Amino acid sequence: MISKGCEQCAKGGKMVLFVYGYCDQRDCFYCPLGENRKNVTDVYANERLVETDEDVIEEAHRMDALGTSITGGEPQEALGRTCHYLELLKDEFGEDHHTHLYTGITGGRENMRRLSEAGLDEIRFHPPYELWGDLHGTEWEDILYIAREEGLTPAFEIPGIRAEEEFLEFLDEGAADFCNVNEFEMSQGNYRRMQEQGFELKEDHMSAVDGSREEILEVMGDHERVYFCTSVFKDAAQHRRRLKRMARNIRREFDDITDDGTLVYGKTSADPERFVELGVPEEFYTVKSDHVEIAWWLLEEMIEEGDLEDGEIVEQYPTYDGQVVERTPLA
Repeated sequence: MISKGCEQCAKGGKMVLFVYGYCDQRDCFYCPLGENRKNVTDVYANERLVETDEDVIEEAHRMDALGTSITGGEPQEALGRTCHYLELLKDEFGEDHHTHLYTGITGGRENMRRLSEAGLDEIRFHPPYELWGDLHGTEWEDILYIAREEGLTPAFEIPGIRAEEEFLEFLDEGAADFCNVNEFEMSQGNYRRMQEQGFELKEDHMSAVDGSREEILEVMGDHERVYFCTSVFKDAAQHRRRLKRMARNIRREFDDITDDGTLVYGKTSADPERFVELGVPEEFYTVKSDHVEIAWWLLEEMIEEGDLEDGEIVEQYPTYDGQVVERTPLA
């Protein structure tokens, strides 16, 4: 059975709370952070820049979040801020709002205690790649037991660079509850560094790296508490389902939701009075400051019949920034 955090993520029910863009431990060649997130102190709830606590709560309600994943940078390097948001979310949504955190440092007992008291449920450690295979007898082994003693569920979450049996040993010894292996990916943030290290994209794939997947599955894939998360699943399931949750919550009467979780509607600069004259029901359109948004199929029909002169069909993400995916002119 997969972890509660992963189960919620697979449903698209996890809000992603980016709390801190700095990571002083090392500059991993595979770090996927883009320039807008790296080495910044900004906070983001999903795609939304956070300016107040209410922004975080609103974003969670916007997607009907089941839980929150906390990431960075390094969340433990902004521990006060991280604990503040944990307390905020638990106070608003209750204990059932599941929280997990990604970290690349051990942190120590005091950090584990503070995180647990603030409401963290699950902590996923990502040890430095250069230490893989030599983690036993180090602080990385100790912190797994310490985290559990302080009431947290300890786990590993690692990039799929190569297979490593030591992680299986920690699972069998009861030190870690599970190990997530994310398919190794290239992004805008790491593409140049990854190429310098000799990695290349898999043929006919947007982000997955060629190479290690088969070996990892052969060595680690049969373990009941190892979960291999493919890049296709992240995009096609997690991200798309999160968008659909948002779309269902914010859609207007006339918005269509696509299979990708985007919203589709019509847009025209026609005088709003024209819609009154034509007897268009109020639930089929909304008047904005300089245009009217309307059911796309109705706009298309009105232009075809000569009732209106122009307009366009708009497809956009249901995210806070409302990024437009496509515009299709109608005339």
